[in-house]
Amino acid sequence: MGNEETLQQRLENNRQRLYDLQAKYGLGHMDVLRQSMVLDELINQYHRMYYTKLKKPIA
Repeated sequence: MGNEETLQQRLENNRQRLYDLQAKYGLGHMDVLRQSMVLDELINQYHRMYYTKLKKPIA
């Protein structure tokens, strides 16, 4: 679970950073777009980890 908790914390930190950048610069600023892509990749990692767990056999 440590890996999942670390990823969740990274997601939250990057989400907050995106929010802060958007508030400072607006939606179209390059820094906001870059941070959005970073957050998207973390979300993709989280989904891959989650769905990999679902596909593992129980027995």
